[in-house]
Amino acid sequence: MSETLRLEGIEKGYNRGKPGEVMVLRGASLRLEAGEVVALVAPSGAGKSTLLHIAGLLDTPDAGSVRYGGRAMAGLSDRDRTAARRGEVGFVYQFHHLLPEFTALENVVLPQLAHGVPRAAAEARGRDLLGRVGVLPRADHRPAALSGGEQQRVAFCRALANGPRLLLADEPTGNLDPENSAHVFEVLMEIVRETGLAALIATHNMELAARMDRVVRLEGGRVAGGN
Repeated sequence: MSETLRLEGIEKGYNRGKPGEVMVLRGASLRLEAGEVVALVAPSGAGKSTLLHIAGLLDTPDAGSVRYGGRAMAGLSDRDRTAARRGEVGFVYQFHHLLPEFTALENVVLPQLAHGVPRAAAEARGRDLLGRVGVLPRADHRPAALSGGEQQRVAFCRALANGPRLLLADEPTGNLDPENSAHVFEVLMEIVRETGLAALIATHNMELAARMDRVVRLEGGRVAGGN
């Protein structure tokens, strides 16, 4: 397997050098290989969302390095960071954040159009992904007309639409019932195995975590079992 993501010595604090300074990450390190699904487990407030944002180039660390496939992400211009994020990373959150004025299919198509994919190809991929998660019959419905489970499955499709190398998910099944949670996870695992995608999934669901390839814990600002 080849390395997809490496975080080395990540430090992140808020209100640095001011009263009330809070250090969230204290030298956190983590490595993900292609085709690997890793569970990130941590108490609320431990910094797992901060770690995911840094891994996905949505935030910058105070110290440490982020590498994609061995390529250092430090020093990139805002334009290059945005390009790397759009081309290499897919995000899924506990709350789906679908665009309410667009249909399920359009929500999956739009990120591809922004990445330069022709509309016909984007729609074909969107329908394929929606079919794989069982919501293709609802492709023309807006989010408000979908169940919570259907909305989250569409959110997964949107995250996977541009064929990212890395998927970052923050409590992605937290609002789903056990049946929907299991179905979404099974589809994700199938896609990971087929494509070589690497996935880092923050979860409180220990039953779900136990089904992943590896479990790492964020404790005291460091990652236990990250390598």
